[in-house]
Amino acid sequence: MPVANDDALPEGFRLLPGLLAPERWQALTAELATLPPGAAGQRELLEQPWCRALAGWLRGLPQLHGLLPTDAVAVQCTLFEKSSDRNWLVAPHQDLAIPVARRVEHASLGGWSVKAGRFYVLAPAGRFYVLAPVEVLEQTLAVRLHLDDATEADGGLRFVPGSHRAGVLDDAAVREWRGRQGEIAAEARAGDALLMRPLVLHASSKARANGRRRVLHFLFGPPELPCGLRWAIAA
Repeated sequence: MPVANDDALPEGFRLLPGLLAPERWQALTAELATLPPGAAGQRELLEQPWCRALAGWLRGLPQLHGLLPTDAVAVQCTLFEKSSDRNWLVAPHQDLAIPVARRVEHASLGGWSVKAGRFYVLAPAGRFYVLAPVEVLEQTLAVRLHLDDATEADGGLRFVPGSHRAGVLDDAAVREWRGRQGEIAAEARAGDALLMRPLVLHASSKARANGRRRVLHFLFGPPELPCGLRWAIAA
């Protein structure tokens, strides 16, 4: 599905208010409470049965129809948590790296890195990340489930609308898009979901409000990858 024709998500993001019913929200917060300390930033939650079941539920939502290949798979789930003692800002950027099972030598691939898992019970020794070909990124979709409010004061995301249609942007293009289009804050509340193309320019500030901001960030993509690549995990 080329992003140039992404009429179903023209700005590159969309807020789905109240996607999580109170019962599902309570069940998710209970699961997160069992995670080891320092779990924020954990990229391998998809190893957990409850997380795989949640990914299956998300994939079947009618709101995602037309935004993904019909046989799309979940390939990652990351917990992000901002709080008074764990706070950060992120400059405008695109999400270009994908998790794959092994390194492949190919002329069109680059930006390889290895990020070790933090949960010794769950994580393999490490996973390979590669800057994905643009045709793969155009078929991926991130679904962010908010367990807490994520307004600007809570360090929520801001987007440069429509920037996902331009492919991979260099620094000059990032500045040009941001200057021309400006940024839109996606003000999410607990229980809301946020759909976003990884290619859309997005940023966030440090949280100014007290409390915490927990987000489960799922990534969905096509089942097959080019260049001999294979997803590290697919659910």
